[in-house]
Amino acid sequence: MSPTAGFRPHRVVVLALDGLLPFELGIPHRIFGRPKDSGGRHLYEVVTCSVRPPGPVETDADFAIQVAHGPEALATADTVIVPASYELGPVFEEGVLTDELAAALARIRPGTRLASICTGVYVLAAAGVLDGRPATTHWADAARLQRLFPSVRVDPDVLFIDDGDVLTSAGVAAGIDLCLHMVRRDHGTAVANEVARRTVVPPHRDGGQAQYIERPVPDPQLSGTTAARAWALGRLHEPIQLRDMAAQEAMSVRTFTRRFREEVGVSPGQWLTQQRVERARHLLESTDLSVDQVAGNAGFGTAQSMRQHLQTALGVTPTAYRRTFRTRVTEGAGTTRTTGVVESRDESYGGVGAPR
Repeated sequence: MSPTAGFRPHRVVVLALDGLLPFELGIPHRIFGRPKDSGGRHLYEVVTCSVRPPGPVETDADFAIQVAHGPEALATADTVIVPASYELGPVFEEGVLTDELAAALARIRPGTRLASICTGVYVLAAAGVLDGRPATTHWADAARLQRLFPSVRVDPDVLFIDDGDVLTSAGVAAGIDLCLHMVRRDHGTAVANEVARRTVVPPHRDGGQAQYIERPVPDPQLSGTTAARAWALGRLHEPIQLRDMAAQEAMSVRTFTRRFREEVGVSPGQWLTQQRVERARHLLESTDLSVDQVAGNAGFGTAQSMRQHLQTALGVTPTAYRRTFRTRVTEGAGTTRTTGVVESRDESYGGVGAPR
């Protein structure tokens, strides 16, 4: 059988609504348009559609975009992404979909992965798919989202939330973090990191959007926490105490913890766990170290501790993660090949068009 037989790229359909932000619209095309397999085939196919027949869609800038696909494209999607828009009318004002938008969303097949960037979350919430589930949006819109949709568990502090088959991101550039995360979930860290390098963005940002919320200006007499983070990253394999991190900045533990949360958006302990999970993922993908050795190198101490942290962060055991995302560097070629796709961790959701 031909090695290309049966191959089909994952189809990402981006729903362009009037008043959309061009930057957010471009994010899925840039991130999902880059990854290729070892044979040079695109891993994703990205198309844009509107709720109307093909034609112009107004943006929030002084130009419109010509969209080549109508709502029928939604029925062909493996993933649907709703970018930000600020002309959602009844969705923003009353939390209800227009008939036109509801009819378009009804075309989405059960089991389709759904994602939103920034205020695109209002569309998912109005469709009812976020009832009882966690979600995020731009920090400046979080209070209104919670007020309009009280059954949604709104978290204004994070960059994105992965709830299995429904993912939501904070505002603007957090859409990049979300899309890179989906590539990482689908094809592993190596593929996502390569996309990040070519896009000239960090593959994983520290903390959440809490660090970007408007707050009183910090005391200029206090230094940052950059040196402490660099010190900790060089010692992830060792036990790291909060007092030792604070000592790198000549701060008390209390001051350091407050300053760290202001800068990074999470506590030092949460940040350390994030870094150790990322170290473990890299080692599981790219080395032949045993699970016990990976746990030691990443600073978890024991395989059981690492297993618990990976299960919490990724919904998968170390052995299953390695089996799915094991990478191999081709001799002399410098190219990385990754196989496998992570399945959704929540199989209960039936899609926008499914009865609730």
